[in-house]
Amino acid sequence: MKSKKAFLITIDGPAGAGKTTLSKMLAERLGYSYIDTGALYRGVAFEAIHHGIASDDDKALEEMCSQLSLRFIIVGKELRLFSNEKDITDRIRTPEMAMMASAVSARPVVRSFLLDLQREIGLKKRVVFEGRDMGTVVFPEAEVKFFLDASPHIRAIRRFNEMKGLSSQTLEEVEKDIIRRDRNDSTRAVAPLKAADDAVHIDTTALTLDEAIEKMLKVVNKRG
Repeated sequence: MKSKKAFLITIDGPAGAGKTTLSKMLAERLGYSYIDTGALYRGVAFEAIHHGIASDDDKALEEMCSQLSLRFIIVGKELRLFSNEKDITDRIRTPEMAMMASAVSARPVVRSFLLDLQREIGLKKRVVFEGRDMGTVVFPEAEVKFFLDASPHIRAIRRFNEMKGLSSQTLEEVEKDIIRRDRNDSTRAVAPLKAADDAVHIDTTALTLDEAIEKMLKVVNKRG
């Protein structure tokens, strides 16, 4: 179901709320491109760890970003993240990368670097951007904004199931990580995690994916 108008759609929310799956589903149903901005921050985190750079070393982070090229490339039917011609997609989905990404995302030098990159991608419209501050900071002018949420326990179960085989964390540890990351992301001074005033809130705790996507499509179709 392709929308008649060319929209820029943002989907924000905490980890495990269903952003990635629903963003992909919405983009596919509308015939839009999908951009996982969290992957971009994980890409910066990956390179920082690879180069032994601390998350609060702004000078080193700025130097690293000036030489960094992050690009999404479709390989088969999958969107892969490349860093300086190196496919890092499978290497950024670990608890270590998630926590480092949360830390570097609070640094103005990193946000400035990725802000320009994201806005350049958004110029063409017909794009679904998934992240944490897409509707508040990166694209405050976006025509359609969603904020997804769910209970911490349900989000932990989802993330735990996603990471099976990739992490040795217990469900309890995953839930503690999620609560800690929620606190870090929502209280940071730069671009804290929060819903835009004009965002449509959807609580996915008790919703199936089909139920959630139908709610989102109704909003888009009403705007279009």
